Amino acid sequence: MNLDRFHAITERYANLRLGILGDFCLDRYLEIDPARTETSIETGLPVHNVVGVRAQPGGAGTILNNLCALQVGHIYPIGFAGDDGEGYELSRALEQRPGVRLGFFLRTAQRRTFTYCKPLVLAPPKPPIELNRLDLKNWTPTPSLVQGLIITRLLDAAKIADAFIVLDQVEIPETGVVTQRILTFLGDHLRAKPEMLVLADSRRSLRGFPPVVFKMNAAELAALTGADHDLDFDDIKRAAVELADANHRAVFVTLAERGMVGAGPGGQVEHVPALPVRGDIDIVGAGDAVSANLTAAIAAGASLLEALELAAAAAAVVIHKLGTTGTATILELQERMTQEGLLRPDA
Repeated sequence: MNLDRFHAITERYANLRLGILGDFCLDRYLEIDPARTETSIETGLPVHNVVGVRAQPGGAGTILNNLCALQVGHIYPIGFAGDDGEGYELSRALEQRPGVRLGFFLRTAQRRTFTYCKPLVLAPPKPPIELNRLDLKNWTPTPSLVQGLIITRLLDAAKIADAFIVLDQVEIPETGVVTQRILTFLGDHLRAKPEMLVLADSRRSLRGFPPVVFKMNAAELAALTGADHDLDFDDIKRAAVELADANHRAVFVTLAERGMVGAGPGGQVEHVPALPVRGDIDIVGAGDAVSANLTAAIAAGASLLEALELAAAAAAVVIHKLGTTGTATILELQERMTQEGLLRPDA
């Protein structure tokens, strides 16, 4: 990709209207100073003294954070938060992000706010150490009323959005935003509006999803295709092409240190290697950065290969940000791609 093409794609981000349907959660970081460790008089156990608290959107909110970093002009979160303290923190964190419009986001007393509470021991210059996480989740099915309200908001957002990203973050089916009822509605809507760009990712499986753009890792691809063994590189490319042809939509497969593969209908397949690692890394959030960058790039007119290159650069930037679920700005993408020789100055 040359520099002119890079700017032509990324300069369109400010005019994009992107919706995010999925499980928004609160990432709450508790920063612990080990020099202030005490012993509890009552229990005799160590006391970790928290000297700082950071709250930011997580789950589908990590995708949102990345779209904000890319300066996407209009971002519509579609999901829910509970009517609780965590929900207040999450809503406040969302509304403070540039470009975010909360008109389609639901606050409800019928759900708990999905929360990852992450204690971090900070002892510079060492990398942060994350202790056992404390999670708040919903353990019961999402009420029918809440699902109906989400569908109404999704329908309203579809009238103005250029594209959507769907993230199924929960581990227990039917307890989050992306229920089977929601997926059925999405499939029905896409049959009426087949030109709509929708990219989906699920930590459980994309099985049962309507034919949208699929983004997954190699293990998820193997499970989705029913393979009874680990797929080698040629198997992955073949399976991605077959799935893209079946869905009439692109398929993207992340391969960790082997990079990423993208396939399009008609047999097109591209591979972009992973960029070199430069120091300590933390892979948390890399997949969400890939989803955000793939969607923004394609919505802005990028080719399959161009979208892969931008997403690979974003992942390389994000994994080097420690102690947080990071994002990649347009300037950071340009710098990293230039550093690796992926941006040519010539037209």
